Amino acid sequence: MISPRRLLVRKNRTRKQLQGFDPKVFLSTVAVGRILLHYRSKQAIFSQGDSADAVFFIQEGRVKLSVLSKQGKEATIALLGKDNFLGEGCIASDQPLRLATATAVTDCSILKIEKAKMLRTLHEENAFSDMFVGYVVERHNRTQADLVDQLFNSSEKRLARALLMLSRVGKRDKSETVIPRVSQGTLAEMVGTTRSRVNFFMNKFRKLGFIDYNGGLEVNSSLLSVVLHD
Repeated sequence: MISPRRLLVRKNRTRKQLQGFDPKVFLSTVAVGRILLHYRSKQAIFSQGDSADAVFFIQEGRVKLSVLSKQGKEATIALLGKDNFLGEGCIASDQPLRLATATAVTDCSILKIEKAKMLRTLHEENAFSDMFVGYVVERHNRTQADLVDQLFNSSEKRLARALLMLSRVGKRDKSETVIPRVSQGTLAEMVGTTRSRVNFFMNKFRKLGFIDYNGGLEVNSSLLSVVLHD
């Protein structure tokens, strides 16, 4: 005879299968194994060397990823916005610690998903695993493009590309031409140049009408001409 508890589990499982799994709902709601956290601007989300025990998903706001060398030098390696994951490397068995520090650039709402919950969902829900693999591949391709950019392009082109990436200009349904202010020091770390060079090019871009300051940094699609120009 099947116990009432097992019958309830079976009913819940059947109901879940009939309803279908929606990754967007999973990433926008709280439940066992995932909680919603709120961070103020400049507040640390996790630090380099912390235990890697959860994956984070940005619902609102922007986050800076930075690394600190053994010599004490800090460098910004990415600025991530809404609908991006943080700390996804923890799902690899050989990464027990955080490799970078994540800091809120603006006020943020971030979903924290426990590692075990993330792994179980990836294993059980094809729709979620397909979406997540697509995200990881896109992030990998962007990292490769950043490396090529660093090796072969001028600092002016690298800065233009970084600004376009921050605004997501040219990406369908994800264009955000006005972005929160980003310090020139942070941009210099991302581009791999000096703050004075960033200041020079930012002034140049503004005079040419490629960018403007209007309660934030406004990036115009015409800036793409700098990246495409040989």
